[in-house]
Amino acid sequence: MFDTLTGFVVVGVAITLGWILGRIDLLGPHARHVLSRMTFFVLSPFLLFVVLAQADVRTLFSALLPVSAIAAVVIFVIYAVIARFVWRRNIGETLVGTLSAGQVNSNNIGIPLSLYLLGSAAFPAPVILLQLLVFTPITMAIFEATGSGHRRAFPIIRRTLTNPIVVGSVLGVLVSVSGVPLPPIVLDPAQLIADACVPILLISYGISLHGQRVFGPSGRRRDILLASGLKLLVMPVIAWAVADFVFHLSARDVLVVTVLAALPTAQNVFNYAQRFDVGETIARDTVFLTTVGCIPILLFITVLLG
Repeated sequence: MFDTLTGFVVVGVAITLGWILGRIDLLGPHARHVLSRMTFFVLSPFLLFVVLAQADVRTLFSALLPVSAIAAVVIFVIYAVIARFVWRRNIGETLVGTLSAGQVNSNNIGIPLSLYLLGSAAFPAPVILLQLLVFTPITMAIFEATGSGHRRAFPIIRRTLTNPIVVGSVLGVLVSVSGVPLPPIVLDPAQLIADACVPILLISYGISLHGQRVFGPSGRRRDILLASGLKLLVMPVIAWAVADFVFHLSARDVLVVTVLAALPTAQNVFNYAQRFDVGETIARDTVFLTTVGCIPILLFITVLLG
């Protein structure tokens, strides 16, 4: 249990540091914007390239992939239907909320927690692959279409395919599939830049928390509660049921997919919300609630299934 909590302490220290920096205004009024763009356009692509390039192909395309995909899609559909057709949210807010409910923090928190909880940092690789090569291009295409106002297919496809996060992910998978190890002269500089991504992203998130409070006057309290509830409670149950009763996975693999499904909302969702200036409150509060709330959930899962 102590090793499990270590992963959360690491994340919590970085976020707290960001909050302190925001409180004393050390980095100035444009810090959030600058760090957000730095993370989105530079650091995240390098991190995703390094993680995927070094992932085992057998792990990338294991049975964990379809189970995680089914669990995520079910959650996406539930949230999107309620937000769009019952609450009449616009497309941008619906998309941010949908991602907040079903996209897990498989990288920043998933990798260290997978190491502490499951004994290997490789288990989140299929989820990283799914989110970055399937969900992210679709997400970027929708953001580009709604943000720019253009509906023509070619410009949307072009901007999506040239998105730095998509490019970094695709290149990483190609390296992994090729089986050719990267020489140190290529990998080491990429690793150096990639190592800066997680702390800067967490610090940027901590800065955004200063002056804010959960369930602030944004009028989106029920969106946040729905996304958090689906993420923390419903998604792990769906992943467990699909893994056990549909795919009949081993006890270890059932534990793995359930733990991965119970991870908190991906902080990349907050980064997207900042980048496209939509649904930032939904993303920020859901990330906060699920990051705190997943601690007892994960401990319960590991005791129950482990």
